[in-house]
Amino acid sequence: MPEDYRPYAISSLIAEHVKSPSLRHIRDPYFIDKLAKKILRAVDRKPPPWTKWDSLREAQLTAAATTWIPIEDLRTYLTQLPGEPLTQTDVAQRLRDIRENGFGLYPNDELREACLDRYKQELDMGTEMAAIIGALEEFVEDERERMRIEHAQKLEIARAQEREAAKQRLLSGADCKWTPLNNSNEFYCRTNGRLFKLNRGKEKRWVLSRVQSFTEEGGAVLGSYSGRGDATKAVAQIAYQAEPRY
Repeated sequence: MPEDYRPYAISSLIAEHVKSPSLRHIRDPYFIDKLAKKILRAVDRKPPPWTKWDSLREAQLTAAATTWIPIEDLRTYLTQLPGEPLTQTDVAQRLRDIRENGFGLYPNDELREACLDRYKQELDMGTEMAAIIGALEEFVEDERERMRIEHAQKLEIARAQEREAAKQRLLSGADCKWTPLNNSNEFYCRTNGRLFKLNRGKEKRWVLSRVQSFTEEGGAVLGSYSGRGDATKAVAQIAYQAEPRY
């Protein structure tokens, strides 16, 4: 009867998790949840036709799923582990199944070149494949997080630029949608050349006023609304109606 490698797979995953120097990382609910999913994938034996895949082979191939390690190299390594010999098709199709049924296990095209460069460097240094798989898995995870943060930063910069452009449009006298100047609870818009102000009033209702300038206090109150959308609809009508001299 073949040896049960599930305890080894579980202990390896836990050891990998707790070796992090950051206690915050170890306790982070996101990474705990990720560890739990890895353990489930490691201990769940796949039914036929995947008869060549015990938990050890499964855990190693799953760890490599987000990397760009050549399939032939993976086949050579995995065949050396206990179990039946594997063909390149065995590995390729098992990897495809893992990626299609896993959570976020597809490799990132943007990381392909960097991942292959790192792989070659490790091979040249003589690093064994199990260590390379772990190192590349960490590398891909770190790079994805870096890219996520970088994307969020670019998005925030773009939003800030959009807010500034909207503010300049408002100050220039052009028609524009609701735009804050300094107070987030106070917005201005210009429709048909007319300036309107919207600010929070009592009971968190939006008070709509017709004003002549940004420095004008109060202005002519036109209505009170529960949401900015209702005020926008009102402006769309009022802005094209004859208005008295305020």
